[in-house]
Amino acid sequence: MIDLVAVVGPTAAGKTSLGVSLAERVGGEVVSADAFAVYRGMDIGTAKPTPAERLRVPHHLIDIADPRERYSAGTFVRDADAAIAAIRGRGRLPVVVGGTLFYVRALLRGLFPEPAKDKELRARLEAEWRADPAAVRDRLRALDPESSRRIAPADRQRILRALEVAELSGRPMSELWLEHRLGERRHEALLLGLVPQREIHRARIARRVESMFVAGLLDEVKGLLRYGVAPEAHAMKAIGSRECCRVLHGDWTIAQAREATEVATRRLAKRQMTWLRGESGMVWMRGEGEAALDEALARLEGCGGTGTAGPV
Repeated sequence: MIDLVAVVGPTAAGKTSLGVSLAERVGGEVVSADAFAVYRGMDIGTAKPTPAERLRVPHHLIDIADPRERYSAGTFVRDADAAIAAIRGRGRLPVVVGGTLFYVRALLRGLFPEPAKDKELRARLEAEWRADPAAVRDRLRALDPESSRRIAPADRQRILRALEVAELSGRPMSELWLEHRLGERRHEALLLGLVPQREIHRARIARRVESMFVAGLLDEVKGLLRYGVAPEAHAMKAIGSRECCRVLHGDWTIAQAREATEVATRRLAKRQMTWLRGESGMVWMRGEGEAALDEALARLEGCGGTGTAGPV
């Protein structure tokens, strides 16, 4: 019998809505798996569940971290494990919802046993990146094409770590990840993947980005900077926040930031779908709204998962 449900998918696919509705129907509680929703003060840019949605069912791991500090995957697994154990202790079903797929994988499979960091090697790679980022990306593409395809071209940290792992282990990080992914699971999870139709999804992304800027994303970022969040902080890597920093620095207009945010969001969604297609045990959801909810409930019933708690 499954012990949790995970609702995953690309950004703006409707995960929050489905997760809340599903938890509401089966007597569950939502555990957020979003690397930026953990930060306080980042409500608009991270599209957190609305106050109304949070009133419908309990939510966990939202607004638990200071944006001046870095929240890690290891910390997430520890916090998520504690939340899941408490939810089960109340006789309810944990519903993990989020688009940070690395967090979901870490929760279900455990953290990837990477080689220990090498300070000298990392210093050399950092120097190479400062001198010629394109050459570093080309090197990763040659050593580990799969990781190169999955990692955003501007994601210096993940690119350098993939190279570091490849050099230290003598094997591509993507190959090591595959072995790890096929190993023992930490949870028996029903993994539900949302697949919005392409044109509907593009329109939804455009509406979300527009609504973020209308709602005051620029002022939210300005407030975070005043609070002491550094422009290079992990929290500011959230799409939308980093583009607003360019506006506040005088590099871009708001219109340019809005357009760049939409493009970056579409690219993120594409990378997320690439990642999801490589996951084993995924149950793909083709419906929208109530149809998706009905399909999810049927899948859950088929797994015997509704035995944890009855409908509310």
